[in-house]
Amino acid sequence: MNSRSAKEGFLTRVARRGGRSDRSPLGAWFWDIDWVLLILTLFLMAIGLVAVAAASPASAQRYSDATHHMPALYYFWRQVMWVAVSLPVLFIVSMLPTESARRMALIGCAGFLIMLMLVPLIGVQVNGARRWLGVGVAQFQPSEFLKPCFIVAVAWLLSLKNKEQGLSGGVLAALTGGLTALVAALLMLQPDFGQTVVFCAVWLALLLISGISARVIGALFGAAFVGVISAYLFYSTARTRIDAFLFPDSTDAADHFQVNAARATLTAGGWFGTGPGGGQMKFRLPEAHTDYIFSVIGEEFGLISCAIVAVIFLAIVVRVFVKLLDEQEEFRVLAASGLAIQFGLQALISMAVNTGLAPSKGMTMPFISYGGSSMIALSIGMGLLLAFTRRNPFVSRSPYVVKWSGE
Repeated sequence: MNSRSAKEGFLTRVARRGGRSDRSPLGAWFWDIDWVLLILTLFLMAIGLVAVAAASPASAQRYSDATHHMPALYYFWRQVMWVAVSLPVLFIVSMLPTESARRMALIGCAGFLIMLMLVPLIGVQVNGARRWLGVGVAQFQPSEFLKPCFIVAVAWLLSLKNKEQGLSGGVLAALTGGLTALVAALLMLQPDFGQTVVFCAVWLALLLISGISARVIGALFGAAFVGVISAYLFYSTARTRIDAFLFPDSTDAADHFQVNAARATLTAGGWFGTGPGGGQMKFRLPEAHTDYIFSVIGEEFGLISCAIVAVIFLAIVVRVFVKLLDEQEEFRVLAASGLAIQFGLQALISMAVNTGLAPSKGMTMPFISYGGSSMIALSIGMGLLLAFTRRNPFVSRSPYVVKWSGE
């Protein structure tokens, strides 16, 4: 038997077994999905469960009182429930074709934007911030769900630049800028300065990637600088957080305690940590299971473990951009880039706050911090990211040529 006959026989056997020739929805998903991204995401979820288990006793003790005593692993078991709910969401969204994923995100953007408008009117106030809708266990945070949908919507609008006559880069920058300004204004009313920074930063990044002219970009960065100064001068929450960061010894800076406690907890375990359940500094943290979970990881599992977590986040972002090097469809490039930037930026801000390199703000660590809204919304975002980075077997690509142009 010659080599050609052997090859044909092998391909026939693969086809009979339902290999790459299986183009059913599940078969196509199995062969086209980026398994590296998926495995790294599942690894983060697993790390998150361990971290929440470590932080849960501290948070349960803090939020227990004489009439309501929380079990030590209260937040851990709830996080297990949220992960169980989120995993099917992630897999289902990742199976969607590009058109279906885009349509779902655009509808979600409109729906969650309306819900965000309702937050100042009928929202639930927790810890001085009004960010939630609903009652009891049905409470959710519209801004978390809006993030991935907003990114896809902006990516879609910017991708129209070379398709629709009359839609120049300046017009689309103004259109998407108006949408971003509306979201930012609604977030500042809650108040939620951290999420405002994420939305605005991702919008600016997408403008850069889309090839908007340097003059427009310069004007936008100037406006962003003016916006930060204005926020400091006229927005008390932002001013308090920035003052606490810049002037930690000031008696007016109420938030420096959180930053100092987080940094002390992070370094208390040294390189290798105190071991699971051995941390004591975590009991001083106000939000050990959410905003400051990175510090808990540092105390109980060591600074080396923190470095590993940071490398995983970096690997996910780098993997996405490497995958996009040979992508020819502009929308997929913009949408996947925006989702990866949002994911990495949120992780970076969370780590910076825990290490004292950024002002204190309510920013959870993706897939690691406790939270139902955050976990499900992140699963939707990662599902969209996996959908937009799936290999397209019907498109011939070259790693050296990108056909669309931002010019």
